[in-house]
Amino acid sequence: MSLKKLNEDDKRLLLDSIRDVEDFPKPGIIFKDITTLLNNKEAFALLMQHLEDRYKEYNLDYIAGIDSRGFIFGAALADRLGIGFVPVRKKGKLPSTTVCEKYELEYGFDEIELHLDAFRGDTHARVLLIDDIIVSGGTAYAAANLINKLNVDLVEMCFLMNIQILDGAQKLKKVAPVYSVLDV
Repeated sequence: MSLKKLNEDDKRLLLDSIRDVEDFPKPGIIFKDITTLLNNKEAFALLMQHLEDRYKEYNLDYIAGIDSRGFIFGAALADRLGIGFVPVRKKGKLPSTTVCEKYELEYGFDEIELHLDAFRGDTHARVLLIDDIIVSGGTAYAAANLINKLNVDLVEMCFLMNIQILDGAQKLKKVAPVYSVLDV
């Protein structure tokens, strides 16, 4: 499988399009704001073309996007690939029967859920999980567990950016392969 590689100029364009916001959501945190990538048509087009090139030969059936920024990249990529999109939502946001997974945050616990019929009962479905940024990997790990509970094939987990300070990607690699467009 031949995959397009981003050159250093492409990576720099993407990195430069992401704004750093200091002391958000609390003092000492540098928040990576992707809204500035989303409103940069050149950067967003480059990113989506790269992801399409990477995944067009994976024979995927669905892309599962994590609430909420994973929805943006996941829905756009699913449309480009002509496949279904499945939202992984915060607890209480899906209207039908769901499966839930609790995960730990630095300040407590949270839960995410999937519709029980998210993959239409297809136990052979090939699924890509996508989100914007990975730090500790807690939310993505819970999402991967949900996908696995529905007995489909989690092919890979994809992130725009891997912030390596907490080594979340290593935790996730125990569940499925991990790809990040940018490592910082």
